[in-house]
Amino acid sequence: MNITDVDDKIIRNAAAAGVSIGEYTPKFEQAFLDDLDSLQIERPEILARATEHIAKMVELVERLAAVGAAYRTEDGSWYFRLAAFPEYGKLSKKDLEGIADGARVDVDEYEKDSARDFALWKASKPGETCWETAIGRGRPGWHLECSAMAMEYLGESFDLHAGGEDLMFPHHENEIAQSESVTQKPLARHWMHVRFLLVDGRKMSKSENNFYTLRDLLLKGYKASAIRLALISVPYRHQLNFTFEGLTEATNAIHRLRTFVARLAKADLAAGSTEALQAVADKAEAGYFAALGNDLNTAEARAPIFDLVRTVNSALDSGAVLAGDRDRALAVLAKFDAVFAVIADHDAEPTKAALAWAEEQGLLEKVAPELLVEGLTDQQVDALIAERNLARKQRNFKRSDEIRDELAAKGIVIEDAKDGVRWKRK
Repeated sequence: MNITDVDDKIIRNAAAAGVSIGEYTPKFEQAFLDDLDSLQIERPEILARATEHIAKMVELVERLAAVGAAYRTEDGSWYFRLAAFPEYGKLSKKDLEGIADGARVDVDEYEKDSARDFALWKASKPGETCWETAIGRGRPGWHLECSAMAMEYLGESFDLHAGGEDLMFPHHENEIAQSESVTQKPLARHWMHVRFLLVDGRKMSKSENNFYTLRDLLLKGYKASAIRLALISVPYRHQLNFTFEGLTEATNAIHRLRTFVARLAKADLAAGSTEALQAVADKAEAGYFAALGNDLNTAEARAPIFDLVRTVNSALDSGAVLAGDRDRALAVLAKFDAVFAVIADHDAEPTKAALAWAEEQGLLEKVAPELLVEGLTDQQVDALIAERNLARKQRNFKRSDEIRDELAAKGIVIEDAKDGVRWKRK
């Protein structure tokens, strides 16, 4: 994963803040990595920072110049010669026949229909961060950074390149042009472009008042697992319409899964297995992996898992589940959670971290009231439920109701089921 820690926007914002880019960028990088951890997103083996790979970028410019694909301008900047790469536009399928030979653009982000020679290396301006190199004093263009770092760690040609749909043109076209001009090999065999999300049917923006960070949602009382499930349940090629109703649905789905796993784990079952339930588990597993194999269709992948939950729950109600059936169902759910990562409960730490951040920033007024109530540990909840069970046996319904109310006030919802009391946090 590349970390762009120098580009036009960063230089501009750091200058406005009166600090160097080395002082400006770390807090944003750390917030991003914290969010990855909160959402149970596995970190890549390599995080490549642009500022740590300047030598590789300079080397790539030199290679491009050697094959006639790069040229230096009067101010000391270097540009990619678009005319040197006739296949330009093959990823986005844009018709670029009318491009003006020699027309240049020096900003990192520009109009999507503007195909011009683009900046590889930008000569330094007064006050800008820059490096002294063999190709002159300056700093890299955004497109150059990505090609140099990708080829450094993945080779001249690799399998999968990902990114947002907005990067297809010009950014990924420029990466292809830079890289393939010197290697004569396809940069990536597959391109995975993720669609933008909408929020309540509109583009997310501060001006629309529908802009939310992960911390914003955690402080509203939503769990990190529910946010993850809401985001991951829509296939990457489809546009996700993010709504609070969708978050509530994800919350309920996770509750169903966790309640089911807990019910299975504590059920007192006879040895053996049944052919029917083994077949149900086999079908769920096959359907799950077939959906993931179909271009990561995460929406389809959920369906067989919830079919399994529904069928086995009904069988539990009628006493038709044996120990081998439980083990097989739990094994399928473990494979589901190896990808979706929402059944195992890791929600407390992200919420706790968000609360600590809100307190540090003086933003406690943004926190949902129930999050500010002193919480109970799982052991304390179990002890109160045991006390309530005893009170009910003794027909002390006044004390039983008091315990239920006390738990509710602290964000614990209890449910009396056939096989005992279940509970969850709001």
